[in-house]
Amino acid sequence: MNRVGIILLLCFAFVCWAPPASVKIAKLKYNGGGDWYANKTSLPNLIRFCNQQLGMQLNLEEDIVAVGSTDLFNYPFVHLTGHGNIVFSNQEAENLRTYLIAGGFLHADDNYGLDVFFRREMKKVFPELEFVELPFSHPIYHGPFAFATGLPKVHEHDGKPPQGFGLIYKGRLVCFYSYECDLGNGWEDPDVHNDPEPVRRKALQMGANILHFAFTQ
Repeated sequence: MNRVGIILLLCFAFVCWAPPASVKIAKLKYNGGGDWYANKTSLPNLIRFCNQQLGMQLNLEEDIVAVGSTDLFNYPFVHLTGHGNIVFSNQEAENLRTYLIAGGFLHADDNYGLDVFFRREMKKVFPELEFVELPFSHPIYHGPFAFATGLPKVHEHDGKPPQGFGLIYKGRLVCFYSYECDLGNGWEDPDVHNDPEPVRRKALQMGANILHFAFTQ
């Protein structure tokens, strides 16, 4: 094994064996002018929900990590969102690829307007892969909370059904992409979007499923 591989294994070993409440998840910061910082209250609320409902012991502090930073390897799970343009440099794409192959997990949530840019940039990361729509029978929809018809619809934009897409590398789901759903908006504080509580709860439950799957697959 080369030096980079050894470093990656050590990083993920630290995450797996970290003491309670020291494991963190992070929001992914990217270039291109898109609002990577959208949904400021989303991740803290999702973390709190997972700790309370699933007994997870995630650190309540949301971290921010740049896609090209070596700090990326400190986080087993990173979340990407926004409405607009994304640009990955060659170095950033290679860094994200190495992270995902090494065991990291990316959840991308289209906050409306992200789709074309996200798909374009992920082609730099995995040029050999295509996004595939995950069937409703996929485990990500069935534990700990059941979603028999896939992703819940949080906000309406174009009248399209919500869809969950994945990038699968050597049999492992490394990226889950929620489209036409607005999960992150559903995680926000109740007074941000004034979503009905049942809608907001379903969004949090689906988010918990994604985190649970990422940590147990």
